[in-house]
Amino acid sequence: MLLYLGGMKRIVSALIVSGFVIASCGGDDSSTTDSNVSESSTAISEAPGTEAPTTEPAPAEPISVIGEYSSETYSDPAHWTCHPDTEDTCDDDTSVTLVNADGTTEVLPFGPVADAPVDCFYLYPTSSEDQTFNSDLNAGREREVAFEQAARLSSVCRMYAPTYRSVTLAALFGLVEGDRSTGWMIPYDDVVDAWKYYLANENNGRGVILLGHSQGTGQLIRLLENEIDPDPAQRDLIVSAILLGGSLAVPTGEAVGGTLTNIPLCTSADQAGCVMTYATFRSTATPPANSYFGRAARMGEPEVAGQEAGCTNPAALGGGKGDLISAFRTAEWAYTDGSGLTQISTPFVGFPGLLTGECMSRDGFHYLEVTVNGDPSDARADDIRGDLSPEWGLHAVDWEVAALSILDVVDSQIAAWLGAR
Repeated sequence: MLLYLGGMKRIVSALIVSGFVIASCGGDDSSTTDSNVSESSTAISEAPGTEAPTTEPAPAEPISVIGEYSSETYSDPAHWTCHPDTEDTCDDDTSVTLVNADGTTEVLPFGPVADAPVDCFYLYPTSSEDQTFNSDLNAGREREVAFEQAARLSSVCRMYAPTYRSVTLAALFGLVEGDRSTGWMIPYDDVVDAWKYYLANENNGRGVILLGHSQGTGQLIRLLENEIDPDPAQRDLIVSAILLGGSLAVPTGEAVGGTLTNIPLCTSADQAGCVMTYATFRSTATPPANSYFGRAARMGEPEVAGQEAGCTNPAALGGGKGDLISAFRTAEWAYTDGSGLTQISTPFVGFPGLLTGECMSRDGFHYLEVTVNGDPSDARADDIRGDLSPEWGLHAVDWEVAALSILDVVDSQIAAWLGAR
């Protein structure tokens, strides 16, 4: 279902200019056909009384839980927004300056590491400015979004981010014509193709962290539901799945069941093979009845009795409140008078103690409620940016409000996954 809001052209233009990212929803399930080929072996016969010829050992075949698979699209590194074998936006500096309530600052350096122990597979949200229903395979604004959301995790994983033919901003808001059914199948087909190519040719038995937001989350939920959750070998590779700004259904009050049969929500930072998921709303602007997020049903689908949208607070996975450690793009609003920007040289800025998060159930919605603890007496920001409309909540900054809290959890999950090998 396409979503129509008042003044869409104005809102879309403002969002693009301000760097905010818009959500989208999933379409019909589809899949690509893989090219599994059985292995064979050959033997070299030696003639009696002769020595075997000296040969170089054959290179080891990559470990693949799905067998062989080829992809005309994703065998080309140019069709990856981020890839370990290319120099791209996920290799850039993502260091954060923490601005404390007392005015002191601390720089946390972040950059890619060549020997990261696991991989990440990231799908960006709706961000293409192409004036067609589906984007092309040339990343534009998608690169900037990948930098803002996921690039920092290159400090703990090799980053794979396929460029996929996403539904565009123009299509989301009805500014271009297109067949919705076909248009929503195209990105999922690309995602399955990229995932299978990665598993067969790049993974080699390494752990994987799935990362997504909005449309990217919708595609990853379908990938989990159709490909990963039913397959024990693929499930065993999952270190964590971080699915923000979407809806993963679970039985009310439970951690597993609903959309996924086997993979549970994360309830501890030391737990691997689980899902972290949430949609954010302010404590002062709770979801209205027509909100796009916080319900168990995905957009356009009917509600299921006894289910709710999964919500995991990365600052308190066991439940309750926790301080969310943010990482926003450095901007003038970081200080109430702008004076502090002269001492910040990093591309990101965070505010310890400014934001508190708690998963809340209210009026049929289950979501991460964000409380802003501003202090007008200090110089740092008393509020954050990211509001779109009451229906969208803080969707534009789902990732940013808890970026460093998520990274802390991921560090623990990687250790847990490796420790279980």
